[in-house]
Amino acid sequence: EIALVYFNIDTGAETSLTEWHDAAALREHLHTLCSHYRAWALQERAHRAARDAALTTLPFPFTDFRPGQRHLAEAVYRAHKAGRVLMAQAPTGLGKTVATLFAALRAAPAQQTDKVFYLTARTTGRQLDALERLRAASPPGLPLRVVERVARDKACEHPDKACHGDACPLARGFYDRLAAARAEAAQARWLDQAALRHIALTHSVCPYYLGQEMLRWSDVAVGDYNHFFDLGAHWFAQAQEQGWRVSLLVDEAHNLVERARSMHSATLDPAGFQALRREAPAALKKPLDALNRNWNALAREHPVEPPGLSTLLPAPPAALVTALQAACSAITDHLAQHPQASADGALQRWFFDALHFQRVAEAFGDHSSCDLTPSDARHEPGARRLRVKQPRVSIRCQVPAPLLTDRWAATHGATLFSATLAPMDALADLLGLPANTERADVPSPFSSAQLRVRVATQLSTRWSDRAASLTPMVRLMAAQFQEQPGNYLAFFSSFDYLQQAQDRLREEHPALPVWAQSRGMSEPERAAFLARFAEGGEGIGFAVLGGAFSEGIDLPGRRLIGAFIATLGMPQINPVNERLRARLQAWFGQGFEYAYLYPGLQKVAQAAGRVIRSEADRGTVWLLDDRFARPEVRQHLPAWWGLGDEGD
Repeated sequence: EIALVYFNIDTGAETSLTEWHDAAALREHLHTLCSHYRAWALQERAHRAARDAALTTLPFPFTDFRPGQRHLAEAVYRAHKAGRVLMAQAPTGLGKTVATLFAALRAAPAQQTDKVFYLTARTTGRQLDALERLRAASPPGLPLRVVERVARDKACEHPDKACHGDACPLARGFYDRLAAARAEAAQARWLDQAALRHIALTHSVCPYYLGQEMLRWSDVAVGDYNHFFDLGAHWFAQAQEQGWRVSLLVDEAHNLVERARSMHSATLDPAGFQALRREAPAALKKPLDALNRNWNALAREHPVEPPGLSTLLPAPPAALVTALQAACSAITDHLAQHPQASADGALQRWFFDALHFQRVAEAFGDHSSCDLTPSDARHEPGARRLRVKQPRVSIRCQVPAPLLTDRWAATHGATLFSATLAPMDALADLLGLPANTERADVPSPFSSAQLRVRVATQLSTRWSDRAASLTPMVRLMAAQFQEQPGNYLAFFSSFDYLQQAQDRLREEHPALPVWAQSRGMSEPERAAFLARFAEGGEGIGFAVLGGAFSEGIDLPGRRLIGAFIATLGMPQINPVNERLRARLQAWFGQGFEYAYLYPGLQKVAQAAGRVIRSEADRGTVWLLDDRFARPEVRQHLPAWWGLGDEGD
């Protein structure tokens, strides 16, 4: 007799499902399971042996290395073979993606690496292209399983349905069909988003969860930073649970500081809470009302009325956090009893946000701050005026280092690389890298003869000078365009400044072609913006520094011959950033540099890096601010620019 017993922890009731089986049938069932397991285990052992043999002799996918590319690959290989962390600064256009992947894969057999995780801040297309080149360079084809992971909302086939068998046809009977889908995926090896979707739908299973399953059986996984560094990161949790030996490649690593801060920060906004409270089912009324009372009490104790002001707290408000925990517990029970309720997008979003806030609050320390700011919830159309002006409660991670040390400890070789890691000590401090982290500053294959960098020493783009800067700025742009017609990018500190400059340029030079980035551009709109940079085209594209077009795009040859950068890129001075500066001053003694100067100049270097993409490229970059002439600024700009004392 065998029984499956469900125990209701709330009522103490037991539900038993009992069956009788013949002993011989049970024995046969066990033997069948063992046979399936053995076949899979032998297959995986053979795959691993073939993979390691191929990686040991993996050829570089081009006839030769670019200048500096071999230097980078050798540094990555040594670090990963020794199980160390490496910071590698290498110029834009060098071919960092293929060099780092090649080196990490070559080091994998000796290091007995199970997985290479390639983490990126943006799209994964470039990384997949490099992996495809490596596969093609190893005839008869590299036996490497590659899986691309995307966010659930991008992979979901039924976003209007709850993620369980009662609502979604791809969840119903998922595990009954998983084995066949998994076997086909393992044989396919190349599992980008399109391939995963095709295999998943062929077997009527969820593409997202098939991809999650295939992480266990992949050799290389490509995806966003959050898969490994987030509080609930699945890749990190799996690596810890399974004991995997993981190699890590962190692309555009200068972005990781801000992304890590974001992942370890959280906000509770009364707008979403009040909307949820009005529509919540009766079973949740009591805990949500209790949370509301605690929020009101917090508002009375710490009133924050004027917009733009905030109140700093020594720690997250304990009573509010306790009430939040009770509300989340009640929602958990409600969803367990009414699984169809998980299709309620508003309830689920608020629930996940509240859980994240709890986790961030549990890890609160001197690496973070907690503040209250006014909420505009009472001004939302259709919303009732709040009886008490409840504040927005924010926990802001300022120094992510203590929260990332376990991630670096979990790797057996890691490389953080970018064209803009300088100064490396600052990045190492903020990310909590090990004391024995190695550093490589790869010389640029490009020369100052290819890129003419000019400083507009008579121009100021400071906030107070912006109105006065518009006319001389657009005249300088027009003069450069007249001197050398072609495609240019112009970068600004904000959309407002961009719009003002664009309007002034059209007033004074209506014949000069101009197109501009807009807020919240869709993927097709971004593609259309970039399509204007055609070979042989002419005009100026206006964009925001630090946005979608200031890094990660490739416009070689005559598609882009110059850039204008009308800002130092430094974050806005406001109470939040000033608290960050003060905290960084207390931790590292360089608050202004860590909070403002270094992040800004990294954005400038990234934007300028769009101009020179190969040894054949030539171009011009204008730095439109007199502060670029200062020694303390200039010393942190790329040395190969050869920026002398020339000014205009």
